[in-house]
Amino acid sequence: MRLQDKVAIITGAASGIGNEIAKVFYAEGAKIVIADLKGAEDAAKQLDASGKRALGVTMDVTSEQQVDAGTAKAISTFGSVDVLVSNAGIQTVAPLDQFDFAKWKQLLSIHLDGAFLTTRAALRQMYKQKTGGSVIYMGSVHSKEASVLKAPYVTAKHGLIGLAKVVAKEGAKHNVRSNVICPGFVRTPLVEKQIPEQAKELGMSEEDVIKKVMLKETVDGEFTTVEDVAQTALYFASFPSNALTGQSIVVSHGWFMQ
Repeated sequence: MRLQDKVAIITGAASGIGNEIAKVFYAEGAKIVIADLKGAEDAAKQLDASGKRALGVTMDVTSEQQVDAGTAKAISTFGSVDVLVSNAGIQTVAPLDQFDFAKWKQLLSIHLDGAFLTTRAALRQMYKQKTGGSVIYMGSVHSKEASVLKAPYVTAKHGLIGLAKVVAKEGAKHNVRSNVICPGFVRTPLVEKQIPEQAKELGMSEEDVIKKVMLKETVDGEFTTVEDVAQTALYFASFPSNALTGQSIVVSHGWFMQ
């Protein structure tokens, strides 16, 4: 039980990658706070019907009030915050010269404002309890390189690398470490939505988008799985020292090798 009695807040955890991380952390002994816009309470009940080790909180990560209230509820229920997984995110694709400014701001707000607000709330508790902690950001291969049609996403995911480095430096004296997981394409609803959108923008079939765009640079032509990402999150959350703090790791079946 690598996370026995640790309290983990995971945003965007009602489905997809976040939900798989919640399941893996729960199996390793953690108490789980599922924070999401929709479905958080149901996801928590599915994880633990007794409610003793899972809590669902409705949270818009761009709302300071909701983030602070959700974190306060986690603390009042479980007594601490030991791990934060900042995972909530969206995707919107379009050429940069045609990108709607409101959609640009929305994407950056969810990814960056959301990461800031949840980090600030978690750090306040981690510093107060003086037992250290782990802050994990869900980046992307696009934290390292760019793709067409994804200007705000690439910008936001690069930004998380910088935020993690600051958290690593500021959190060190409190034994709080930070890391970024950078997955390749994971076949979640977020990616499923992109396939027809990119096919339309690029003028190719959906099958070609998968083979010639999404998986072209992998070594095996395979999607990254939610299990791949969740096991990486567990590795960071349970790592026994600050040796890896501030570091990011690409989980992508060979797409972008550092």
